[in-house]
Amino acid sequence: MKKTARMAMVAGLVALSLTACGERDSDDSASEPSSSAPTSEATSEAPSEQFPNHKACIVSDSGGFDDKSFNQTSYAGLTKAAEDYGVQTAEVESNAPSEFGDNINEMVQQGCYTIATVGFLLGDATEAAAKKNKDVDFAIVDFAYEKPLPNVKGLTFNTAEPSFLAGYLAAAKSETGTVGTFGGVNIPTVTIFMNGFYQGVQKYNEDEGADVQVIGWNPETQEGSFTNDFENKTLGQSTAEEMITQGADVIFPVAGPAGLGGLQAAQDNDVKAIWVDTDGCESAAEYCDVLLTSVVKAMDVAVEQAILESAQDTFSNEVYEGTLENEGVGLAPYGPEADIDDELSSKIDELKQQIIDGEITVE
Repeated sequence: MKKTARMAMVAGLVALSLTACGERDSDDSASEPSSSAPTSEATSEAPSEQFPNHKACIVSDSGGFDDKSFNQTSYAGLTKAAEDYGVQTAEVESNAPSEFGDNINEMVQQGCYTIATVGFLLGDATEAAAKKNKDVDFAIVDFAYEKPLPNVKGLTFNTAEPSFLAGYLAAAKSETGTVGTFGGVNIPTVTIFMNGFYQGVQKYNEDEGADVQVIGWNPETQEGSFTNDFENKTLGQSTAEEMITQGADVIFPVAGPAGLGGLQAAQDNDVKAIWVDTDGCESAAEYCDVLLTSVVKAMDVAVEQAILESAQDTFSNEVYEGTLENEGVGLAPYGPEADIDDELSSKIDELKQQIIDGEITVE
């Protein structure tokens, strides 16, 4: 078996020839998403068996591991796996999409048994590497394949659900009757936030007989405001400032480090904002004073769980989907200056339960 061969390897091996020590399931058909997702509680206690000979690695997208967003949170899953299970680790940051393939190959050459790749944009490079290295387990954050290879697991997150709650909250807190959102790149893992946010605003309008407007996103055309990268904070700031001049007093940036510019604009202009991927009051604490909340994804938990499954030789290509129900996604605690009263807080909790129960469908 593959696991037996792995445990016989010498720890610290830098490069190795990858050979299959056992046959994987040859069924390439897409698996159904997991009905139960890993939670922080499920992985908080390390098993008695440690895995010092298992090497787990990660490749970022061009935002880098200090993006205060999804790269950083995914990387935390790797470091937690090292703490909890004793695995060896290695990582490489990507500076541009052209480096994705080479960076993944570098991790293969360093003898990684599990490689996590971070982001939708690494989909093609991850699949290509998985085809060439069938004895390596790959987990990709924010991507799932129609027909996943046996050694590739998609880690996906239904962020439309908590973004719906964020949209309702933004509309309820808006004093101007206008809120704004912008993305980094027009890709599904960005626009899913914007779709949910828009729907949440419409729910508020329906419930309250209001007419809060959303600028920056049109769900019918799937077009809106984008910085067209995830790194340019200055461009993110100017994009948000333009929205503020149009009356927006809550900004919802979905743009990684570029989105930090949106938080800066909110702070400079005394308006509110909502962060994404991580709890902004922790990852971008300098902007906590303007944050109503954050739409969070438990990417760290999902990455750590995938590494554990690989180390235990129970890895599969079954797609993981984080939802409100399994706590794979959610809202962070309200910001200390968000001023959310009990009535609004209770309404958000009620809407959350209605989504979980299927009474509200977020598309």
